[in-house]
Amino acid sequence: MAAELTAHQLIAQHRPTLDLALETIRTRAYWSPHPEHPKSYGENGSLDTAAGKAAFDALAGTRLDLGQPGTDGWVGGEVSPYGIELGVEYPHADLDVLLPAMKAGQKAWRDAGAELRAMVCLEILKRIADRTMEFAQAVMHTSGQAFMMAFQAGGPHAQDRGVEAVAYAYVEQSRTPETAEWTKPQGKRDPLALTKRFTPVPRGIGLVVGCNTFPTWNGYPGLFASLATGNAVLVKPHPRAVLPLALTVQVARDVLTEAGFDPNLVALAAERPGEGIAKTLATRPEIRIIDYTGSTAFGDWLEANARQAQVYTEKAGVNTVIVESTDDYRGMLANLAFSLSLYSGQMCTTPQNLLIPRDGIRTDQGDKSYDEVTADLARAVDGLLGDDARANALLGAIVNPDVKARLEAAAGLGEVALASREVANPEFPDAVVRTPVIVKLDGAKPEDEAAHTSECFGPVSFAVAVDSAAHAVELLRRSVREKGAMTVGAYTTDPEVEEAVQEVCLDEAAQLSLNLTGGVYVNQTAAFSDFHGSGGNPAANAALCDGAFVANRFRVVEVRRPA
Repeated sequence: MAAELTAHQLIAQHRPTLDLALETIRTRAYWSPHPEHPKSYGENGSLDTAAGKAAFDALAGTRLDLGQPGTDGWVGGEVSPYGIELGVEYPHADLDVLLPAMKAGQKAWRDAGAELRAMVCLEILKRIADRTMEFAQAVMHTSGQAFMMAFQAGGPHAQDRGVEAVAYAYVEQSRTPETAEWTKPQGKRDPLALTKRFTPVPRGIGLVVGCNTFPTWNGYPGLFASLATGNAVLVKPHPRAVLPLALTVQVARDVLTEAGFDPNLVALAAERPGEGIAKTLATRPEIRIIDYTGSTAFGDWLEANARQAQVYTEKAGVNTVIVESTDDYRGMLANLAFSLSLYSGQMCTTPQNLLIPRDGIRTDQGDKSYDEVTADLARAVDGLLGDDARANALLGAIVNPDVKARLEAAAGLGEVALASREVANPEFPDAVVRTPVIVKLDGAKPEDEAAHTSECFGPVSFAVAVDSAAHAVELLRRSVREKGAMTVGAYTTDPEVEEAVQEVCLDEAAQLSLNLTGGVYVNQTAAFSDFHGSGGNPAANAALCDGAFVANRFRVVEVRRPA
């Protein structure tokens, strides 16, 4: 079939976007090609909120036939955390048929070169952006995020991360020239002269193992980093969050076909209940790259057992905030309250441990005792979530029963400073919505250590009393070194404390936010500027996104001949 999208068209349309992305990852300034306000949609042919909801509703009870080879049945069964059965069916693949079909298209994709691959990837992302409101509904009803967060994190912010990965992939591939003329003088003899050609070649098939909470935000970096570097990509979604990634695969296959490439360069691997195909896929010889977000246990298993693949993991950690002093007590409390509440704490970046000196802290409102700080933070969370409508808009729904069980068990770990309460959702009566719990613990008591040194994913935070700022820094260092951290925060007006915290984060490779009191929160990162994770502590072996995240997805092969 003749290509409907020519290389010239793709480059004309998307090269300016790539150039802006390249400039932004160099300057680390703010930039986004994707609007993050719902009112911006519905223009230029993109779906507005109502049309996106209608498109999502139309998917219910349908079979999403992707035209993949090796389809041997159909699977489904997703139920929204808001209580809705999605009723969408997806192809189940015979891997012995699908994987060879995916490899077949790699030669033409490799030969297309880094620039054209980048343009095709950006076209895929543009098509996804045109359906942002539909994707927002799909993310909302698989992750349990409230609509605004599903729209932003699952839409423009996820798309930004995809563009960012494409930009880094292009930088690393274009670092080496395509050709070189090499001449070595030989004195009186004729010089030695060679013509050399350098080609980035893919490792093989990349496997993206999707997560339940952020299927697109966490899925797009690996997907587009592998695809842009010449690899075919097999997407294995979380069984409870298939739809957003299945729609992504559908768009990618359409664009690849229109651009004259094999659509099987991107495929979906949905699984039957209890099938557990991630382990099977991860150790197949065809799989040469793995991107995974999820539990530490399975991430560790992948790193130990998927020996034939380059494995990129974002696992889990114990995120810590040191509260030593502040010159904006009210702003600090408001910032922390929002950070603890957003998406019911179901983010790998949400603070868990708040280390507060037992003798209290200095503030612009006078000295505050440990008990006062804890009580004031509890009141700040209560005030933020006191109105049920606002609470629903911030909290979303509890994504699975394990999170609910951890939340309920946390109250038995210590003195409860803030009890969790149920919040009714009139629009979705079956949604499980809970406010955060804050539990007091003592950092000097061995019996409390097991709680605050283990990850408790969900709306659970511990106000840990420490002997001093030095004790807090010591606990922070040990926690990051042994358990890892995606984020670290600190509130201090003391330059020495600030320096000590910064040194720990530099030593242990943890991303640090200092004295956030406004509209930027420790659990949020901006594409093109912020690094998500560092790859340098046990929470993750990779960062989103840097050169290391893309450079080992391809190798450069040299062909040389006499000039």
